[in-house]
Amino acid sequence: MIIYDVVVIGAGLAGLEIAQSLATLGQRVLLVDAKTSLIERVHTTGIFVRRTLEDFQFPQNCLGPVVRDVSLYAPNGRRLDLQSEHDEFRVGKMGELYTSWLNKCRSLGVDIQLDTRLHSVQFRSSVSQIRLHSKGCFSDVQARFVIGADGAQSRVARELKLSENRRWIVGLERVYEKQNQQGDAPRFHCLIDPVLAPGYIAWVVDDGEEVHVGVGGHPDLFEPHAALQCFENWATKNTDFIPGIQIEQRGGRIPVGGLLSKIVNQHGLLIGDAAGAVSPLTAGGLDPCLRLSRAAASIVNEFLETGRLDALKQYNGNRLRRRFWKRLLLRQCLDCCRSRTLINVAWSGLDSPIGRTFARKIMFGKGSFPDVLPSSSRNHVNLVNP
Repeated sequence: MIIYDVVVIGAGLAGLEIAQSLATLGQRVLLVDAKTSLIERVHTTGIFVRRTLEDFQFPQNCLGPVVRDVSLYAPNGRRLDLQSEHDEFRVGKMGELYTSWLNKCRSLGVDIQLDTRLHSVQFRSSVSQIRLHSKGCFSDVQARFVIGADGAQSRVARELKLSENRRWIVGLERVYEKQNQQGDAPRFHCLIDPVLAPGYIAWVVDDGEEVHVGVGGHPDLFEPHAALQCFENWATKNTDFIPGIQIEQRGGRIPVGGLLSKIVNQHGLLIGDAAGAVSPLTAGGLDPCLRLSRAAASIVNEFLETGRLDALKQYNGNRLRRRFWKRLLLRQCLDCCRSRTLINVAWSGLDSPIGRTFARKIMFGKGSFPDVLPSSSRNHVNLVNP
């Protein structure tokens, strides 16, 4: 039976990043994903914010054009335009990015099993026996450590008896070819409407190459498909959105309860959505998943090299969770706002100097997921490779 240093369950952004990072550090890694191809069933819009683009490297062909302009809308159609002086956002071409990073993992010696699901984990004193299921057959591998990068409803979390996500919104999005290549500058349109998107927003992301149109909200308060159709009708009247050829449809659960409290034990840990590493307010998860994965790679490597359980104590969900108290409070406020009339009335306050400052801070602020490790430890690994 093959013994790996680390088995990573889930080959999304977090799983790919930590697999190549640990392989770079000399660990023997197995990467497992249930999909037969990573370009299938992409769940994320793929919006990378300025802080991520400055701190991590990505193949340029996997990123869309720069977006600096944002338009916010009240339910009555009233509009607030914001512009950043920085290159604020870029939309990732996630299929191409996943493929590029998967090839990078292979070049670093990572073993990869697609079309494979985790069945169970049995713990031993020094290694865990991991049963996998693929094409009707079971197989077993052993690993010194298990990493759950398997999404909001993590099987690894259940097997390792770690914390699990209990609060989430659901999102549904369609991606279209850009119809009018001579249109306005790339822009994000965000509608705040507690009927079409209860507890979140509806969006049109037009980066000049593709147009992403989506809705998100609490699953018990709206029907995503009906809401998306209504929003597309609204967007054709209030923005320059013209439905073109649909490229794909995406959807899934997004945890918004904040970072989970127990995300590590001596057998393994959680990263990405499995760890709740998503902004409670904006539901942005790409920057948190990369930063938490960067910290996890360094911590897991130290643990495997030294055998010291103290190394895992740095990966403290409760300590990091306290950094999100403001966003968790704003999340509660957004969850409680169920009235279109109230939002329309409050819009005058948003369209004021103080309100604009607040809106700019939410849309363009660099505050995101905190760095887990001190700066002296963060330099040990080049965690995202072009």
